[in-house]
Amino acid sequence: MTSAPNYDIFQAIADPTRRKILRLLSNHEEMNLTRICKHFPISRPAVSKHLRILIDVGLVKEKKVGRETRYWFEPEPLLELKQWLSFYEQFWENKITMLKRYVEDEEINEMNISISKHNDKDKEWLS
Repeated sequence: MTSAPNYDIFQAIADPTRRKILRLLSNHEEMNLTRICKHFPISRPAVSKHLRILIDVGLVKEKKVGRETRYWFEPEPLLELKQWLSFYEQFWENKITMLKRYVEDEEINEMNISISKHNDKDKEWLS
């Protein structure tokens, strides 16, 4: 018998359905499974599996209230992700700055070409 795969936070948030569940739960204090399922075109067991993965990595908490289980978003584990990404921001900022300069240079070049063409037409008309 094989055990269920272990997910880390990166794998857990890689799935768009799980990201949507997190967004949904972040907008509500608590939700039961029936209420969560109303937001998805997938089966109740499929939503349960996604919730289980999010619970396993600590992004969702659960508690029994009477006969139902309620779920809520727990953002703290995202700090690991934030810390990991913060290192790479320096590279993004550098690339974004370079891209901005490139686009601005291209715009200037296009304006110069347009002005040059306009001046050439003026010279032809005056000749």
